[in-house]
Amino acid sequence: MKQAEIPEMPGMRRRAMTIDIIKANKVALWVLLGSLVLFGGLFLLVWGWNHIAQGFSERYGEGASSWQFLIDWCVIMVIMVAGVVLHELIHGITWACYARRGFRAISYGVIWKMLTPYTHCDEPMHIRPYVVACLMPGIVLGVIPSIVSIVIGWVPLLVFGIFFIAGAMGDVLIVWMLRKEDPTYMVLDHPTEPGYFIYEPEPSTLNPQNYEFHKFTNSDCTHDP
Repeated sequence: MKQAEIPEMPGMRRRAMTIDIIKANKVALWVLLGSLVLFGGLFLLVWGWNHIAQGFSERYGEGASSWQFLIDWCVIMVIMVAGVVLHELIHGITWACYARRGFRAISYGVIWKMLTPYTHCDEPMHIRPYVVACLMPGIVLGVIPSIVSIVIGWVPLLVFGIFFIAGAMGDVLIVWMLRKEDPTYMVLDHPTEPGYFIYEPEPSTLNPQNYEFHKFTNSDCTHDP
């Protein structure tokens, strides 16, 4: 989307807010390590090392195909790529639930120089539904699979969940930036940068000096007999 196509709102000014990609990657790394400690620690507490060692031995031990590891690695790559695409689809589906024009307000694409899919909602909305859409992929693809993996004892699902918790950190940083904004403001997803636009009232609409007040006198008041 071009800058000229970004909608204007009468009586509102637009303020761009973007996140630092380097900072986001650093945060994602720390969150990845923290998730490994938290969810990995809970997994070990419930199932123990022997469960992991036994599963690895059955998969790659004596009698296993020499191609098994390569096949599994390729499968993991396909699943991770599908997960990245699904991450963006979840953004779009959630935004569409709140957008006035539904899916007509949602566009998908790929930033080819970075081989990164993206989702954009071209309709301003209130901050709360925007936050819900930001957090939804991390919850659906990250937190829930990690919890389920601990319940059923499946290591690949744990790895998948932790990976997509870290992958949602850009969205979490956006939510963190939005925490100080007035919830009555409108927010628009940035079409080309990791961030958003805030629509806030023009200062002139908030300044009492810009309004004329009528000074009441006794003659303005009437009394019933």
